[in-house]
Amino acid sequence: MDYHTGIVGGLIAGVLARIIMLRLDYRQYPTYPHDVITHIALGFIASLIGVVFIPALMLKEYTAVTFLAVAAEQFRNVRNMERETLSKLEENEIVPRGIDYVEGIARTFEARNYLTIFTALVVSGFIVWLGWIYATAVFVLILIIVCYLKTGKVVGDIAEVVLEQLYFDGPFLKISDIYLMNVGYPPDREKILAEGMGVLVKPKNDNGRAILHNLGQRQAIVHTAAALLGTKREVGEPEFTPLARKNIDTGEIGLFILPLEKDFECLRKVIERTPVLESASRKPLDSKAGRIAAD
Repeated sequence: MDYHTGIVGGLIAGVLARIIMLRLDYRQYPTYPHDVITHIALGFIASLIGVVFIPALMLKEYTAVTFLAVAAEQFRNVRNMERETLSKLEENEIVPRGIDYVEGIARTFEARNYLTIFTALVVSGFIVWLGWIYATAVFVLILIIVCYLKTGKVVGDIAEVVLEQLYFDGPFLKISDIYLMNVGYPPDREKILAEGMGVLVKPKNDNGRAILHNLGQRQAIVHTAAALLGTKREVGEPEFTPLARKNIDTGEIGLFILPLEKDFECLRKVIERTPVLESASRKPLDSKAGRIAAD
């Protein structure tokens, strides 16, 4: 049996899948072009590991299967590499992502290499056993699944975002009775009231409340808002720092930002499209005790 066609076809499918999973967006990571080249090269290696799996089994070269275990260890190192790189970049962020967001991105890069191996393995197997037509159909199906996995839950699924007025109670900046910070310098107070924006993020249920309780999730929301709308904060100016605080009674989050672009609709969409972090995901309503407490 000729496996060369399956190997070439699976290799192409795996690399294409990795390229589709690799996108540049507002996070600007991976950066172009050096990190993109790195991840495409890793995708090629992952695809190569996937396509040789079936020929190795058919030819009874079982020792070759151990490459999968070696690959798993190497891609765990990729996760560590991404975590370390992003952690270094955090030191120069005016509004940092937070360790939860960094860990989520690192996990994603590791998992996508495994998806690349799976894509190359399945497509090459279908080419060898059933031909190109079935392999193409399976490849399209895998791409649909991959695109679905890329679109996890976002804040808009768990909460509602509404505009709310910022105000000062003496030197204390507040939004809907939520204390944000102490601003002692009068000109800074005037600037905040004139140019600042405040929103309330209202959880739709107890699951949303538990997710927004997580500090990492709140930091991810603040970072995303600052990354897309910009922020007038400068080093050594804590009064203009974007931040989010919780109403301990209702679970609502009050968010303040002094943006470069004062546009509520844009801010609302930004917050609603912020991903729900895996480390912040909580589902108390899935348990009997949680449902009883919610009642």
